[in-house]
Amino acid sequence: MSMTDLLKAEEIKKALEAFAGETFDPKKFFEMVGMKAMSAENVKKVFQVLDVDGSGFIEEEELKFVLKGFSKEGRDLTDSETTAFLKAADKDGDGKIGIDEFEIMVHE
Repeated sequence: MSMTDLLKAEEIKKALEAFAGETFDPKKFFEMVGMKAMSAENVKKVFQVLDVDGSGFIEEEELKFVLKGFSKEGRDLTDSETTAFLKAADKDGDGKIGIDEFEIMVHE
């Protein structure tokens, strides 16, 4: 499954362009691509696309490349953006984002 099976390509492109030169804000990005309005089931499908290694978690290494999960044109997150994203989503402090943590962040 690809991200464009779940989200509109033009919304992904607009959101990527919005954060091309400014600090990445995951909550704002997820809203811009239409994820906030998605069902929990579809948000979990997006999570599975982003969970590149299939571990059931999005680890810090995968987070750095999260925008590439939406489109190959996506940029890499900076170290500080990656750390801030992890800190915002990792509610249990285990250093990775689980599927439930991801869904909570999208729908907050």
